[in-house]
Amino acid sequence: MDLGIGGRKAIVCASSRGLGRACAESLAREGVHITLNGRDSVVLQATADAIRARYEVRVDVVPGEIESEGTREALMAACPEPDILVNNNGGPPPGRFQDWDRAAWIAALDSNMLAPVLMIRAVLDGMVERRFGRIVNITSAMVKTPLAPMGLSTGARSGLTSVSKALSRQVAEANVTLNNLLPERIDTDRQRGMAELRAKLGGVSIEQAYEEMKQSIAAQRLGTPEEFGDACAFLCSAQAGYISGQNLQLDGGSYAGLV
Repeated sequence: MDLGIGGRKAIVCASSRGLGRACAESLAREGVHITLNGRDSVVLQATADAIRARYEVRVDVVPGEIESEGTREALMAACPEPDILVNNNGGPPPGRFQDWDRAAWIAALDSNMLAPVLMIRAVLDGMVERRFGRIVNITSAMVKTPLAPMGLSTGARSGLTSVSKALSRQVAEANVTLNNLLPERIDTDRQRGMAELRAKLGGVSIEQAYEEMKQSIAAQRLGTPEEFGDACAFLCSAQAGYISGQNLQLDGGSYAGLV
């Protein structure tokens, strides 16, 4: 299927690796020009080179943390009129509620709510004026199925979800959509880190930790970054203009609820 977005321009935050990179790769395959972002400039440049070598699209890079106002301004300078924004950022580590002080909560909100909200604020008016916009936030399955150890992530990302839902109703008539992707158990470096933590704390092997992860998923396997990236690309497509304000779970069919 031709997604009808060839020649469009996208900002993809935290896209040098993992889920952000998967989204950038899928968009580039559709002919979208990409502005990449990441903390590690060496990894970021290597990702940009790999995408340029594989796809005939323009790829710009903006190093830095998305929490930084300077990084956000640099992204907008590199891509002043984006058609697509993919918000992404690393989540806070799991922990204990009793251990999270005010500083921990502020850091989580800054990274996983305020930074993406401010990126939306920067791009939204232009998208409305141009009568095309696709905004996708990478959040977490924990937004709908919260677990106490992931409270920092859940709290911040639930706030982003609420703001996006409210905005989606205001801009739908301008062909601007806001949707959220909720990953669970996608086979990335972050899952590797979670497996290593489980192995360390539980006294099991990495292989056993991965097997436990698979057993927790209805599909009995981890999702792939490519599956995730392609879901993002579809939400950014011309055909997805009637889909907005939604939370799409990529969890191998594991969510037990109806809505």
